[in-house]
Amino acid sequence: MNRSGRYILILCLGMFLGTAITMERAVFAERADTQPLPLDTLRIFTEVFGKVKSDYVESVGDKKLLEDAIHGMLAGLDPHSSYLNPESFKEMRIGTEGKFGGLGIEVTMENGFVKVVAPIDDTPAQRAGLKAGDLITRLDGTPVKGMTLNDAVKKMRGEPDTDITLTVVREGEPKPLEFVITRAIIRITSVKGTVLEPGYAYVRVSQFQSGTADALRRKISNLKKESDGKLKGLILDLRNNPGGVLNGAVSVSDMFLTDGVIVSTKGRLEDSRVKYTATPNDYLKDAPMVVLVNGGSASASEIVAGALQDHGRAIIMGTKTFGKGSVQTILPINNGAALKITTARYYTPEDRSIQATGIVPDVVVEDLQVTKRGTDPDFLRESNLQGHLESEVDGDGGSNANDVSADTTGPNIEDDFQLREALNLLKGVNIVRNQTNN
Repeated sequence: MNRSGRYILILCLGMFLGTAITMERAVFAERADTQPLPLDTLRIFTEVFGKVKSDYVESVGDKKLLEDAIHGMLAGLDPHSSYLNPESFKEMRIGTEGKFGGLGIEVTMENGFVKVVAPIDDTPAQRAGLKAGDLITRLDGTPVKGMTLNDAVKKMRGEPDTDITLTVVREGEPKPLEFVITRAIIRITSVKGTVLEPGYAYVRVSQFQSGTADALRRKISNLKKESDGKLKGLILDLRNNPGGVLNGAVSVSDMFLTDGVIVSTKGRLEDSRVKYTATPNDYLKDAPMVVLVNGGSASASEIVAGALQDHGRAIIMGTKTFGKGSVQTILPINNGAALKITTARYYTPEDRSIQATGIVPDVVVEDLQVTKRGTDPDFLRESNLQGHLESEVDGDGGSNANDVSADTTGPNIEDDFQLREALNLLKGVNIVRNQTNN
């Protein structure tokens, strides 16, 4: 492009910005909080644009430069705001249909790397051993640094039965870990449950979808039937639940609350200030509840935990949650693209912001690894003594010890320290209630 052509381009861009400024002033003239657009800074932008066009080592198209400028503007706001070009917008819609080819992880960006918020239950990522808090630094050997979150997600998705290698930095590990994961069609079953002991039920919600509350009602109804029509207590497991649909979280919270605010959202615009309130119906009839959370519990999970905690309806147990308490709005643009921008924050019923603070459990219980104690070969026992008496056996020749077969259909409570403590806590609450009533 010759010099006069460049000047015309810069002039046209300046005229475009000038027109945009005029329109902006006209549209927002009645808003007292609107600040005038920074004309000097916009002039600098047009100057930089012209310098890049004229002096950069390679020719760069106008569309790419302007799209990159938009990407940079939004990336500077927070990790969740971004520009979705038409292809990325299409990918995002595919991802919300509940079935797609991928790994099964909820991710965000942190310091230029992809951070795992939580692996989704029964997906390749969970089976491979990815954990909440892992930082993905390479995808098939390609550094993540410099990619947008949309680029990284697109690279992780792909045809089912194809492999991808993830290089992961994990806290406590001396060197990066590598995971070879086979992509699969991700079908999300959001609710699972079982009866741990007579009267004590366990329900896991892996992600919040629009139909999660209905699925949870059906599951609890079935668990009640297995417990002679009544539950003494419920454990609601939201560990590694990365969130999901807001109305799903509100509906689940409403199942156990009878009045008051569930969650509120507050932003600059009037329509971003909303309060969601409970209806008078407790699906558990005031039976005690324990909600399990951890660092992988984010967004909608934190809404549920915060609502039940502030109303004193449940005891929150586990470790501090992720702290994703912001609301993103998708704004389609005329060219088929979209703007994903943070428009509000979530607040618990007691007006606590979840953003960057998370939910602190009422009872902090770390995720300890439970292992069985082995036999010390050097320890002298009765059975080592010559002439010792043999043990008595029952009538059919078997041992007097209880023979308990493992239940492989539900959670393994023996290996899950947090779950075991939650069950013990529920029993303790019922003991105190019975003593108080008597």
